[in-house]
Amino acid sequence: MQVDATHMTSLFENATEGIILTNEEGKIILVNPAAVKTFGYETSELIGKTVDVLIPDHVRPKHENLRKEFYKSPQNRIMGHGRDLYARKKDGSNFPVEVSLSHYQRDNELYVIAFIIDITFRKQIEANMVRQQKELEKVTSDIRKLNMGLEAKVEERTVILKEALMKLEQSQKELSEALDKERELHEIKSRFVSMASHEFRTPLSTVLSSASLLAKYTGVDDQEKRNKHINRIKESVKHLNDILEDFLSLGKLDEGKVVAHYSECNLQELIHETTEEMKGLLKNGQEFIYEHTGNTIVHTDKKLLKNILINLITNAIKFSNEDSAITINSTANSEKAEISVIDKGIGIPPADQEHLFSSFFRGKNATNIQGTGLGLHIVKRYLDLLNGEVYLQSKLNEGTNISFIIPVNHIEQ
Repeated sequence: MQVDATHMTSLFENATEGIILTNEEGKIILVNPAAVKTFGYETSELIGKTVDVLIPDHVRPKHENLRKEFYKSPQNRIMGHGRDLYARKKDGSNFPVEVSLSHYQRDNELYVIAFIIDITFRKQIEANMVRQQKELEKVTSDIRKLNMGLEAKVEERTVILKEALMKLEQSQKELSEALDKERELHEIKSRFVSMASHEFRTPLSTVLSSASLLAKYTGVDDQEKRNKHINRIKESVKHLNDILEDFLSLGKLDEGKVVAHYSECNLQELIHETTEEMKGLLKNGQEFIYEHTGNTIVHTDKKLLKNILINLITNAIKFSNEDSAITINSTANSEKAEISVIDKGIGIPPADQEHLFSSFFRGKNATNIQGTGLGLHIVKRYLDLLNGEVYLQSKLNEGTNISFIIPVNHIEQ
């Protein structure tokens, strides 16, 4: 329990987005360091104030009415479609923001979470893009005028035109890439908000309801009922811990804190130890089938390899039915090792397969199964550190085979 609380606090305190929690009266009850830094307040100056204190003066009256309407019928959404949003700092200055709203209920009281991003830099980029586009239009216009006055100099005019067109195409390409990147980031953020709202709310609701029911079972004969709700709480807390571990692993990878350390490793023993540790996760009737051929001693990062195996085997268990086998094959020679994890589970729709290694992406047929959409993305990042490659074969309702190849001849000096 304490470990999970620490992870929760770390996620809240170290998030790069501003996070503000309000009650159903619109009063701020929690604010993270990123939000405090963004708005220029001290935490004590915001707690207990209504969120309207962060709204520009000229839109504050209208915002108060909109807030009250939202609280009557709350929905998770991104604010400001089709218009620019601005927030107000302590010093009275206004700045552009992007705001996403989520909500949950606890003890019959509504709470609203606002995720806030300062997009001043993005707006500057957009303004620069507009300026560059106007400059490009001016260049094009100048070229037309030049052509009109240089009809006699066909060869010179052709050279100038080609150079200008090349610059125009390059600028348009850069503009298109920047817009594609912006759309990609927006899509990732939207998937994260949706995933976090769903994945955190479900186990938290289970913990709250089971904790409330435990208080009602006070009799000696109620131990079985108490045990049932205690197990539900444990399972929900474990799920929360798994989510936070994925977030922390991704954070360490993004910060470059994860590096490969090579050493001698018995591949067959490592996989056997990993499957033994994971037998407690197997569903009724599930079993592991493991076969190894070739060399047993390899040189690789044992910790990274084990984390890759845990992610792949966990997925195989999660997406397979009871009474099914999960097959693990490994083979190695003096240059490389190949490992496969094969299940007979729900499979992956063909349209989803190319996106599976992206962050926060989940297959359309897996939405009712717990998960963050980070497991395979983390696997791919770990394999990149090991200079490895990953391959996926899957058929809907028949199963999935994920295999990867890593070099095993690297000896760290």
